[in-house]
Amino acid sequence: QMMKFAWDNYKQYALGKNELRPLTKNGHIGNMFGGLRGATVIDALDTLYIMELEEEFQEAKQWVEKSFDLNVNGEASLFEVNIRYIGGLLATYYLTGEEVFKSKALELGEKLLPAFNTPTGIPRGVINLGSGMSWSWGWASAGSSILAEFGTLHLEFLHLSELSGNPVFAEKASNPHGLVMNIRRVLSRVEKPQGLYPNFLSPVTGSWVQHHVSIGGLGDSFYEYLIKSWLMSDKKDSEAKKMYDDALEAIEKHLVKKSAGGLTYIAEWRGGILDHKMGHLACFSGGMIALGAEHAAGERRQRHMELAAEITSTCHESYTRSDTKLGPEAFRFDAGSEAMATRLSERYYILRPEVVESYMYLWRLTHEPKYRHWGWEVVQALEKHCRVEAGFSGIRDVYTTTPTHDNMQQSFFLAETLKYLYLLFCEDDVLSLEDWVFNTEAHPLPINHTDFKA
Repeated sequence: QMMKFAWDNYKQYALGKNELRPLTKNGHIGNMFGGLRGATVIDALDTLYIMELEEEFQEAKQWVEKSFDLNVNGEASLFEVNIRYIGGLLATYYLTGEEVFKSKALELGEKLLPAFNTPTGIPRGVINLGSGMSWSWGWASAGSSILAEFGTLHLEFLHLSELSGNPVFAEKASNPHGLVMNIRRVLSRVEKPQGLYPNFLSPVTGSWVQHHVSIGGLGDSFYEYLIKSWLMSDKKDSEAKKMYDDALEAIEKHLVKKSAGGLTYIAEWRGGILDHKMGHLACFSGGMIALGAEHAAGERRQRHMELAAEITSTCHESYTRSDTKLGPEAFRFDAGSEAMATRLSERYYILRPEVVESYMYLWRLTHEPKYRHWGWEVVQALEKHCRVEAGFSGIRDVYTTTPTHDNMQQSFFLAETLKYLYLLFCEDDVLSLEDWVFNTEAHPLPINHTDFKA
């Protein structure tokens, strides 16, 4: 019902724009997708499909067939286009077998390739989809590329490689498979401070630009894609597994902390100095660690399962300790307050999925009822505080019961937040974790159960 409400309002007021602005009942385009349109359509397709909202799915599919234009000029985030557009199109192709989704994914995939023309093959973060020019984000330190961005291409690019018997992809030494394997080579060669991966790397020299380490934004999905690359390869990609295990060990050793009140959290690391805060984005890590633990042996499995449950519980606390029962963008563990946002600038909630994502994984891997209870608390809070007359909106302060809305229905709310909540209450065989791996925008990609050599 929530998905239908979110979709119907988007369709009515913003179809073809990237997001719905539910208070003003119009659409938002933004500058992240380089002139591409319909981010909410592409992000919503697979969710509509698995929820069996057939009429709505057909509306979305029709838009893709008739109106989705890839001949655009503009600066796009390589990362965002990959996880939302490529991920959404690939997932919908695999779920439905309909060629239009595959051909759009491949055509768009080709437009991303010029970003990899750098001395190291580490792509730059921004690409003009028309001219193929690419550059680094202005705010990223010293023209560097961002770990979570270039480290979150692997799943999608392997599928692009596999689906494109297309000579243009294959002729280049840089076919998508080669491109992402090269990123991995650069990362395994470079010296890692204390075994940790900093967030900024130069695409020119292939060395770190500064030593900021985070499991939240800027770092987050790189780690997730290591364990998921291994799972998607049907556990053949042992290099990915080893990189994941080593990285998690370094994180456990240097970043995992316990607060005075007994909450386990993952701190951020700035050149050896810990910053005791955790971002909402880092709350995906409970689910990731549980997913990895599921496939670990003996003592390690037990330890990681406990760590996953503790982190997820901490993230639940960040929700419980707010007046709206929704969690802030970031929360801290210092001066007396725990799992609370202390800065005004961190009190907002923009319909993010990471906490319910972890609830879904932990439910599926443990079947402890509390995860469904916690998920239901989120459903009720969303209905109470984020539902407005024409859609769902983020809120500016989770610590007040009369929150101001931010007038934005993010596309990931339909792709991720509602999908993970739905899966939390479904039978385990709906998008079973045995057969599907979710990209970092919750788009399901099939696990390769046939023999193939990585």
